[in-house]
Amino acid sequence: MEVLQNRSPRGPRTDYSELTMNARDALRLQQLEEYQAARLCISHYMHLCDRLDTPETVQAIGALFTADACWEGVGEPYATRLGRHQGREAIMTMMAGYVRKPAHFAMNAHFLCSEALWHEPDGRLKGRWLMLQTSAFSAGGAHLNAAEIEVTFTPGEPGMVMAHFTTRNLFSRPVDHWQAADALPVPDKN
Repeated sequence: MEVLQNRSPRGPRTDYSELTMNARDALRLQQLEEYQAARLCISHYMHLCDRLDTPETVQAIGALFTADACWEGVGEPYATRLGRHQGREAIMTMMAGYVRKPAHFAMNAHFLCSEALWHEPDGRLKGRWLMLQTSAFSAGGAHLNAAEIEVTFTPGEPGMVMAHFTTRNLFSRPVDHWQAADALPVPDKN
């Protein structure tokens, strides 16, 4: 490896073109790429769920799951309220139930945090997140939900797809409203 004399704004450039990876480094790189693909998959899923108002959105959600995937609410109240849906078609049918005029959600926003990604000894890629969901409904009312999301991913097209998705309620409560016409407090500019 040599340091090239022509400098970039960040200093000398290093030429990595002649480096080769050993098997351990190649596996580590593959795992890092899989973790990133899993992040993109779950982020895209949440983004689509925030805009769940067309059959095309339902199709796009279906493409993020394997043909035999399982989507399930675990623990109460999610096991009863959300149920278990086996197979991509069943998942899409459940999601299609939210598509109506006017849309079920007037506003919906999912926030993911506390991410953990790991490979099981058998090689399966798993992920866990805390999720906060803020929703306002076209029929009136608003809700705040927190849940723990656990997902098993598998390689698919493109990147990673979900083979098993679970959501477990941590808390759920109605709120008055999300959007207010009140002035947004900001520091004085003086």
